[in-house]
Amino acid sequence: MKKSDIKLMPPYFDRYINLAEDVSLLDSLQISLKELEKAPLKKWRALGDKVYAEGKWTLKDILQHYLDTERVFVYRITAIARGEKQRMTPYNEEDYAKNTTANNRTIEDLLEELILVRKGTIALFKSFNTEMLHQQGRGAGKMRYCPLSLGFMLAGHQRWHFKVLEERYYPLLNE
Repeated sequence: MKKSDIKLMPPYFDRYINLAEDVSLLDSLQISLKELEKAPLKKWRALGDKVYAEGKWTLKDILQHYLDTERVFVYRITAIARGEKQRMTPYNEEDYAKNTTANNRTIEDLLEELILVRKGTIALFKSFNTEMLHQQGRGAGKMRYCPLSLGFMLAGHQRWHFKVLEERYYPLLNE
């Protein structure tokens, strides 16, 4: 199923979904996997712990956030695909960021974990049929979404953060 097959475009997450191409979901996730595998490690190492403003996350914090988000949403995707009717609880990304050991890890270690998690996400989506991809789930407030939209959200979420790195962090390398 393609991005254009999404029947239920969730507000807020549309900013991430719109960054993914209109290809099959599995292709979109494979493209994002390849983008991870081609991550600019030299730039990332050079960036180190630099941030563009006080209180902003380091590159390692961003990678950990990406891992946490993927895991939280894979749970939601699985629950919804399996018919869960309960509202999915929100998570506070700032609280998660305060409680990690990301800055004690290497960039390579975080990237390796990201690649493994993404491969697991791809394997999960391979197990779903069309009906499962369109199951409706409930998020915070009146938010409604389905596994198909959340799958594209994960691919776009990665691109969102890669774009933030490009626009706000990489210029720090020229200073």
